[in-house]
Order: sequence, then C-alpha cells, then structure tokens
Amino acid sequence: MNAPSAGRLRDPLTAAALFLASAAFTLWQNTRVGVLWDLSYLLDSSFRISLGQLPYHDFPFAHAPLTFLLHAAILHIFGRVYYPHILCAALEAGAATLLTWRILRNLVNQEEVVILAKLESPYLSFDTSSRPWFLATVLAAPLIFLGIYGIYPHPIYDSDCILAALAALYLLQRTGDGPWRNAVAGAACVLPLLFKQNIGLPFLAITLLAVTSLAAIRRMNHLTVAPQLCLFAGAATALAAALLALHATVGLDNYLYWTVTFAAQRRLPSLSLILATYRQTALLWTLPAAIAGVVVVRVERLPSRWTRPAAFLLLTAPFLWTIADLALTADPDDRSDQILSLWPHLLILATILALYNLRPRHLKANLNLNPLLPLIVLATIHGTFLSQQLWGSTYAIWPLLILLIPAMLAQIPALARPLAATIAATFLLCGGLYAIGHERLSYIHLDGPEARATLPELHGLTTPGPWIPEFEELVRFTNTEIPTDDGILLLPGEVPFYFATGRTPHFPVLLFDTATDPYTPQQTLDEARVYNIRWLIVTRNLQLADSPKPDLPEVLRALQLDFAPYRTLTNYDIYRRK
Repeated sequence: MNAPSAGRLRDPLTAAALFLASAAFTLWQNTRVGVLWDLSYLLDSSFRISLGQLPYHDFPFAHAPLTFLLHAAILHIFGRVYYPHILCAALEAGAATLLTWRILRNLVNQEEVVILAKLESPYLSFDTSSRPWFLATVLAAPLIFLGIYGIYPHPIYDSDCILAALAALYLLQRTGDGPWRNAVAGAACVLPLLFKQNIGLPFLAITLLAVTSLAAIRRMNHLTVAPQLCLFAGAATALAAALLALHATVGLDNYLYWTVTFAAQRRLPSLSLILATYRQTALLWTLPAAIAGVVVVRVERLPSRWTRPAAFLLLTAPFLWTIADLALTADPDDRSDQILSLWPHLLILATILALYNLRPRHLKANLNLNPLLPLIVLATIHGTFLSQQLWGSTYAIWPLLILLIPAMLAQIPALARPLAATIAATFLLCGGLYAIGHERLSYIHLDGPEARATLPELHGLTTPGPWIPEFEELVRFTNTEIPTDDGILLLPGEVPFYFATGRTPHFPVLLFDTATDPYTPQQTLDEARVYNIRWLIVTRNLQLADSPKPDLPEVLRALQLDFAPYRTLTNYDIYRRK
C-alpha cells in the first residue's frame, strides 16, 4: 500500500477504533456492575415522563430535562427494556471519544505549533515528525477507559452534558464564513445547559465571552465579525426557543425554582470546599517541577544536550510518580487518590499556560477560538466540581482534562511526542485500573458473587451481591398481591420499581435523597394522604454504603401513623394503609 493510500485510511480507521473500543468498554463495564440507586432515578423518572407526567409541574425535579426526555423517547420506541438504555450510553461513549480526538487534531495542528515555535524562539528545534495524528491519537487513547461512560457506565446527565459540550467545541472549531455553520455552532452551545445546569451554564457563559473577545480582536485587526454575530444569533435563538418551550409546557417559574433555586440550596458547596481541591501537599513539588521544566527547555543559551532530558524529567515527574505508586501501595483508595491528584496539578498548569497564551502577539497569529478553548474547558470543569467536587465529579470529564494538555505541549514542541506518550501511558495504566477496579463506585456495596436479572424488563442488569434477586422477589410479590391501581410509596426508592412493574407512580418523590426530596417527614405523610397512597415498601439493606438522607428514620416513623405491617420479604418490609 502506498503512502497516500495509507494516509487516507489512517484517519477513518483510527476514528472507528476509538469509537468501537470506547463503546465496547462501556458495554463490558455494564456486564459487571449495576448502581441501582442512580439507575432507579433515571429509569423511573424517564418512565413517568413517558406516561405524560410533567417534571417541575406535576412533581419536584431538580435536574435539567434532556437526559430524561431522551430515555423517555427510548421507552416509547422500545418499551420497558433495560438494554437499549445501556446501548445508548455505549454509543455516546464512543461518540465522545471520537469528538475529543477530532478536537485534539485541530488543537495540535502541525502548522499552528510550528508558527508558535517560530514566534517564541527561532532557536528551538521543532520535531516536524510530531504530526497532529500521533499526538491526538496518543492523548485520546486513554479515553477508551476514562471516557464519559468508562468509570460510571450507566446513562446519566453529567456524561450526556459533556458529550453535548464536546459537540459544541467541535462545531466551534469549524466555524468560518458560512453563516449557517456559525449559527448551528452557537445553538449547540446552549444544549449542555439543558442536560446539566451547573456544567452547561458556565460553559455557555464563558463561550459567549470568548466569542466576544475574539470578535473584538478581529475588529482591531480590521477583519469581519460576521461569523461571531451569526454565532450569537444561533445561541440567542436556541436559548429563546428552549425557554419558550419550557414556559409553554411546565412553566418557566417552576423550572427555574426546581433547577436553580432548589438545586443550589441542596447542592451548591461552600467556597472553602471548592478550594479544598487545591490544598494538596503534592502540589508543593509537582508545580515547581513542571514550571522549571518549561523554563529550562525554553532557555536558548543552555546546552541542548542536557536541557531536553532535564526538562523531560521535571515535566513528567508527577506522572512517573503516579505509575510508581502502583507498585508502592496495594490500597485502592491510595491509588485513586494518586491519580486524582494529577487533576489540580494539570488544572493550575493549564490556567497559567492559558493566560500566557493570551498575549496579543499569540492571539494575532491565531485569530480563532483555539487559544481561548482552554479557558472554556477550565470554566466547564470547575462548574462540574460544584456538584460533587474533585473525587465525585471527575468520572465524566476526563475528556476535558485531556483537551488541556495541548496548551502545555505548545510551549515545549521539542518534547511534545515523549511528554504526550508519558501522560497517555500514565492515564492508560493508572486510569485503566481506576476504572476497571470500580474505585469511583465505592459508595455502593460491591462484595458478593455477580447476580444477573431474570425479569425480561431488566435483562442485561448485573451487579455483585443479593440486590437483584431480592428486588425481583419484590416485583413478583407486587404483581400478585397489590392491585394495579393502588398508590405505592417506596422508601428510600433505591430500585427501578416502576420501570420493572409498569405501574404508574402516584407519589411525587421517587427517590428519598437530600438532593431530590423537598419534604419534611410530616410533609411526606401529608402528601401520602393527598395522593391516597395505599402501600408503603421499605428497603432494609441498601446497596448504597451510606444512608442517602439523614432523616429517613423520622420519615418512616411519621408514615407508620397511617400504615401497618403487612408482609416481610427477604429485604423489604411491606406496609398497608390502616
């Protein structure tokens, strides 16, 4: 095969390999674990929406709607079948890795890096064999394990939001003189806001600010700002259409209360908790080492025979230590802490380099959004941290972290290939073990033999422990002994009960969690009377390692005023209204 033919095949083969490998890993993860708490919220909420019940209007709902509307549509098409929802997650995982790779290709475009090297120092020898394909592929490869659905494998709003953000970034990179292309890119920037508000709002705000800055720079250089105006028009049109649709269906006041006011009251962390991400002892040596590495490789008068090796060791020291830590500790928590400690290191370094790249000379040489893209990514990452901070929120946003690395490579083009390879090797090895070991899922019990669902609706659901057989016992009991039209309340609602049974939810709250349940114990009893709840089902042993709501015992005591014991199953206490 000649070189041109090989070049034409390389890109589609790479794209297909990354897509299929990411999707396959997501499917494999789903054959090993099922997080019943989160699946319950997704499947039961989507099911009640598919029945015509309106979130924000008919029942409290603290999340943006698009993930649940997507899975409600899947229910309309396929019925109450579990596997299509997992297949959707797998396809999204492949698409996210593919989009990240394409964005990386644009970020590490060979011509731009060469121009940057010449601008900064004519004495730097740039390795012209460091083609964009190599750097993009090496950096994207870890996302096979660390993609949006690699660590947490079930459909969820964070992962869907990141996919929407990646699609918007890809379209933003392709904006040009075509008005419709620019308008579509602007409209795409609104979509993340409708998947997850704490991610989508910072993304939209900082993107529009970046576009405004780019328009000002182009104006100063006597260039047209028509592309930026079209982008603003697309964003404004999409946002207006979304707000009008919400107002016409569920009421804009209802939507803003539950997704902004209520959600902020229950989830928004304090500033000290946010800053705790950067209070890590390791930063005292990792950051100085990296900064020293950049300085050493850029000092022109130092002899090159030792500057590159010294700079390489300084820049890669945090990553090499993370790999070495695998051999030094057998504790999974220590291993996960070590790889997560790379996040604040890379975020601070990326912030410094992103600000450095905002120099007028650099911006004038790159009259597009690429120099501003790291700032968009950084704002999006920190918006994600508002939910569950570093440990809890990073499971879906590794693609964003990968997108920050080209900003570092651009400052040291002579070391781009070996540095990218070292970072990728660290993420592949340590990140792969992190994902495969389910260390992020330590909030559930993972002990015991794997059990597979036997009910047709749940076919494909697998998780260690007794939780699935016990849940299926509850489903069989309900189908035989509880009348179809009777209202049921599950406390705390860990299992996808309504999805599995096909019963219509009567009680407004399906999941008794601090972030989703607005009621006091007395209000829960009052609502049970208003909605004529006839049955109360209480889970004794949860798959969750900790109680999701501190006042659950008080809620149960309040409900027992109206409900009497009826039957005891393996893991469930059944109560009937007195």
